[in-house]
Amino acid sequence: MNTVRRLSYVFLCIVPFLCFVVVGVRAFRLPGVYQAVGFTYFAAIAMAAWTLSAGAIRAAVQGRRLLGLAGTLLITPFALVALLWVGLGGPWQANPAENQMRYLVLIVMATAIASGFVVLREALSQEGERFYATLGFAAIMLSGPLYLIWNTFAFGVFFAKEHAGEVPQALHSLDDIFDLLLFLAGFLTYLATVAFAASLGRVQWLGRKATRAFMIVNGVALLFLVIRGVQYPDPRATPWYTSPGFIVGIPAVPFIMPFLFGVVLLRRAGEKLSQEGPNKAMQPTAGRSDA
Repeated sequence: MNTVRRLSYVFLCIVPFLCFVVVGVRAFRLPGVYQAVGFTYFAAIAMAAWTLSAGAIRAAVQGRRLLGLAGTLLITPFALVALLWVGLGGPWQANPAENQMRYLVLIVMATAIASGFVVLREALSQEGERFYATLGFAAIMLSGPLYLIWNTFAFGVFFAKEHAGEVPQALHSLDDIFDLLLFLAGFLTYLATVAFAASLGRVQWLGRKATRAFMIVNGVALLFLVIRGVQYPDPRATPWYTSPGFIVGIPAVPFIMPFLFGVVLLRRAGEKLSQEGPNKAMQPTAGRSDA
């Protein structure tokens, strides 16, 4: 891997964690400032992804194109966060219009993650790994619709708050049900990530240590989520950053590990190009004689 691709890889790996800073600094939310920061940040992510994958999504080889597409879909969520959420802060800090945008973006994020895992399953199937990929596929096919339902409900809450001035009691009465939906969506997403980590390890697209690290981190997140319970805690009651159960249940947090999968897949796609180049050069061209 050359220096530029290596720097792109490192940068993309820190993007989800850098997003916590960029999103959390409410002082950035000034007209003109957050748009400029978001566009610059998004452009840097797009450029790094293209450089790392060597344009794999446009490749003629099916395997590379699948890896490039899966990687692109899996990094899309935090690319959108970088573009649109600069200075947004938590739901309790943003205004109703900003929060409506937040949950519309989360709908797109959940769709992109589910789509990315579907494409990844196809790529893994072509490599002969179907057992863990099928388990992960089943989990993500359940979690995706749950996220869509929960985010649509949350969008409706803030839409009502903006236009009616308050949330109707009918929506408040559904809080416990939608807490359960969010819990199940997060739980299944972490479970799908564990299964796909095992699958990537089986085909050696992840090293043994990296596979274990992904599985352990997601397993710990699952444990914290279960210990927290179904009901989502109020972030204003206690500092949210002191509660691991709160952090792992934030709707965007389960997408961090799939994002890192996407980075690995883009790197793999770029490496396949460098491997295919010499091999193609060694192949005889059509009509060429050995004489």
